[in-house]
Amino acid sequence: METLHAQSGPPAGSGPSPIVLDVVIPVHNEQHVLAASVHAVRALLLEQFPYPFRITVADSGSTDGTLPIARRLAAELREVRVLVVSRKGRGLALKDAWLSSDALVLAYTDVDLSTDLSALFPLVAPLMSGHSDLAIGSRLARGANVVRGVKREFNSRAYNFILQRSLGVRFTDAQCGFKAIRQDVAQQLLPLVEDETWFFDTELLVLAERARLRIHEVPVDWYDDPDSRVRLASTARDDLLGVWRMRRTRRPLEAHLSVLRATLGRGGIDESPVVAEVPSLAG
Repeated sequence: METLHAQSGPPAGSGPSPIVLDVVIPVHNEQHVLAASVHAVRALLLEQFPYPFRITVADSGSTDGTLPIARRLAAELREVRVLVVSRKGRGLALKDAWLSSDALVLAYTDVDLSTDLSALFPLVAPLMSGHSDLAIGSRLARGANVVRGVKREFNSRAYNFILQRSLGVRFTDAQCGFKAIRQDVAQQLLPLVEDETWFFDTELLVLAERARLRIHEVPVDWYDDPDSRVRLASTARDDLLGVWRMRRTRRPLEAHLSVLRATLGRGGIDESPVVAEVPSLAG
């Protein structure tokens, strides 16, 4: 993976205390909203988070003014750093940002802030306490409040139904752009994740569940962004191809996952999720 790192402001982890939380904002051509989003995340953390934190803007191949804006923010705000990935890929940007971070807890939020930031602390608290290994925002869990169109609501529910039927997963929402992971877990789990685009989230969670890691779900308030850059047709195609790949590679990955279970101490009861046998994803 070829990446180019550019960091502004003070060196990562400088100061008397270690960075506790690193919130990554992956971006690609987001000049219209980046500054407002970074300031909103920073204001919330300064007001309510009592530990050292960092905000990492992970730019993946932007061709507009996104990168200059990110660098200006990093020069002005000591909590902000910029990481530049040499090619486009949301999953690639997240993977590189998380693997290069020295923070104890790693999180990310989409730049449009569709997920209400009030859920950030319920998201990271179980990771800081050591109770859970990963945490995800869920728009489909009981207690969530979601405002979006019928088409996107149907697509989301259909995709998660496919995951439950074909891969036997137990989590409720794979695609919400609001997740967190402990750094020690990320260092061992992320090298197993192959996807560099939108399927990254799903693959991460499926592997975590197969490794019997503890996934904490937080019901969120979520508001559909009318200016979303997600292309539903191509994303759906790539997601289905990713699901098919994960069905076929389960056995070869088992040796790696067994090591992960032993290392992270989540062995639990020796059981595997029941996977429904279906002839094809088209069905």
